[in-house]
Amino acid sequence: MGRTPNRLDEMASGAGKWLGLSAAPERHTAAVVADRFEQITWRDTYEQSAGLRELAEELNERYEYATDLLTDAFMAAYKVGPRLRERTEMDHSRLVNHQVITSLVESPEFAELRRETAGDPYAAAMAVLAQAAALRRTLERSQDAQEQAEQTKKAQQAAEGAAAAVGEALQRAADEAGEDGTVQAPAADAVQQAIEAAEAAEAADAAARQAAQDAAQALAAAAPGIRAGARNAAAKAAEGARQETALMRAWGVGPGELERMPFDRRALLAERLRTSRLAQWAELIGRFRQMADGERARKVENAAGELVGVTLGNDLSRLIPSELANLGLPELRAVFAARYAAGELMLYDSQGEQSTGQGAIIACVDTSHSMYEAGPGGVTREAWAKACALALLDQARHARRDFAGILFSAADKIQVFRFPAGREADIVEVLHFAETFLGGGTSYQTPLTAAAELLAEELNDDAGPRGDIVMITDDECGVTEEWMRGWNDAKHLLGFRVFGVAVGAPRAAEAGSVLDALCDNLRSIEDLTDVQAAADLFRVL
Repeated sequence: MGRTPNRLDEMASGAGKWLGLSAAPERHTAAVVADRFEQITWRDTYEQSAGLRELAEELNERYEYATDLLTDAFMAAYKVGPRLRERTEMDHSRLVNHQVITSLVESPEFAELRRETAGDPYAAAMAVLAQAAALRRTLERSQDAQEQAEQTKKAQQAAEGAAAAVGEALQRAADEAGEDGTVQAPAADAVQQAIEAAEAAEAADAAARQAAQDAAQALAAAAPGIRAGARNAAAKAAEGARQETALMRAWGVGPGELERMPFDRRALLAERLRTSRLAQWAELIGRFRQMADGERARKVENAAGELVGVTLGNDLSRLIPSELANLGLPELRAVFAARYAAGELMLYDSQGEQSTGQGAIIACVDTSHSMYEAGPGGVTREAWAKACALALLDQARHARRDFAGILFSAADKIQVFRFPAGREADIVEVLHFAETFLGGGTSYQTPLTAAAELLAEELNDDAGPRGDIVMITDDECGVTEEWMRGWNDAKHLLGFRVFGVAVGAPRAAEAGSVLDALCDNLRSIEDLTDVQAAADLFRVL
């Protein structure tokens, strides 16, 4: 061992290498660049999602960097255009995260996923949870590389600390040096020891860096497997997001309502729709809604009936576009006025059924035991009836009319659900209406009496027609003469219309049947997979 320098200039020369070193630039632990507002969104979502917190707690027991990985996965799904940092900008301990997220965002499956999740914190959180199994496998597969990266980080920190210690020791020596630059032995020894420690730390850092390079090569070799896992996870998450979106849409829950819905309530709603028997009805309900939308679109606004061509007249509400264009030209306005006076303007022509309904729409839905019976295609009579009733609810909301759903079976079994036009239908109440099944026999008198009372007492607040009642049943049952007289009196007094739908029960729709006598308009539905069989109902309501 050589002589320990005791002059300040000699010590400064020996320590010069360490004095010239500066601390490594601060590196990032997040692979996806996110602004402050996006970070707030993540924290709020994390606090609201028990699933995210449980997943983070589970993974953090083995991987201390797991929460950062979940944050990156969320940001990649949530941001409209996620931007990843360069590998050189990343903290060594987060290079595995960077590799995983890179594999995710580069996959076409993830691009499909982001169509469902971009800008939607809930959907992005659900996507992270859907990828949980793949994230676990990836972390297990890359654990050796992660350990090497951690060792590299620790060795680098130790080398930086040792270099800083040299500078501190030299500063103390300078403070104690004599006028001739001589340093006392204790201070000189402290500088020498700091230099030796820095040399050892440098050697350890070099070894760790070599090990990290080996680990990086191993991680690169594992990249195809990581990419395959990421693609599969993204595809699974995208399919789950699409299914949930379709379920919500089928039940009439629009994107705007979903965005306003609290996280936990939305999660419970999605779980309820996925796991209950309601999930089996989603496709049928969706087809009913699509059919009803199409029937509404076929109508000419402010016209009575179905568009069949062009005619002449002076009804300004039915002008064809070219006539409106003529009205917009100053030089043709005099001609327009003359043709208007002569009734020779070209108008949309319509004929057929008239949509004259006003007041409330009331759907009386049979939920007796026989409605549980399935028809062709496995569709139950109950499913068809409930899907039709929900489409009628949409019809009422579209026309700003009150709606009531009356579920009935035996004379003593009835449940009424009210959906006033003045407020948005609560999806939980809609689901309760759809799920309720009373069982038992069938009574016509109980639900129809309740419907007439609703029109007379609660929903009768406009002049003119007083509402429409739609009776959906699969049974034929009798009514008393006294009740029938009261029923006819109520119809005459209130002016409501009654539409009947015999579901899977053609005999109930035969001429002379009780249902025929009760209804102004009656149809029979035998193919329960055919929603178009009820199309005319939505044209006249």
